[in-house]
Amino acid sequence: MKTKQLTLTAIFLSIIILFSFTPLGFIHLGFIKATLVHIPVIIGAIVLGPKIGALLGLSFGVLSMVINTMTPTVLSFAFSPFIPVLGTNETSLWAIVIALVPRILTGVIPYYVFKWLQKRKVGDKTSLFISGAAGSMVNTILVMNLIYFVFQDAYAASKKMEVGAGLYKAVLSVVFINGVPEALVAGIATSAVAIVLLKVYQKNQS
Repeated sequence: MKTKQLTLTAIFLSIIILFSFTPLGFIHLGFIKATLVHIPVIIGAIVLGPKIGALLGLSFGVLSMVINTMTPTVLSFAFSPFIPVLGTNETSLWAIVIALVPRILTGVIPYYVFKWLQKRKVGDKTSLFISGAAGSMVNTILVMNLIYFVFQDAYAASKKMEVGAGLYKAVLSVVFINGVPEALVAGIATSAVAIVLLKVYQKNQS
């Protein structure tokens, strides 16, 4: 079982790397590009447990820091401790927290949501869909709120807005416009893939 666990972990890591560095990690939904990188993290957590899920989430976060350092965008200061905060000449170690903590939790929370729903006799497909969507929303909500509270002035500058209530509405708009479709995609993918992997993995354990 350890060999099979290591094999599956390696497969999930390979998918995360592939999705991170190629266009395969995004799906066009017409009005947005939904990221898929967190999906193998979520599925890995549910199938292999929260420890492996946390490892996969950590890998996702580290790759995010690498990509934002190598190919910076206007918000890369929030994900890379090597990119100066917008409007300053200083970098921030808070970028490590934003890049890693939400992604690690993305690899932990879906497992416990799935187990909680199973105890309440919710069907497997429904439980997996909800767990996948929950994992995706954890990532989006935590990342956007951490950016808002830690880098409020820089985020306002990136949006060319004043700091205030209107700025948090911009955060909420990202959560709903990007986060909700990504959560739906994650839920569908998790329910389709994880249900098969769980059956195979549990059968091998018995």
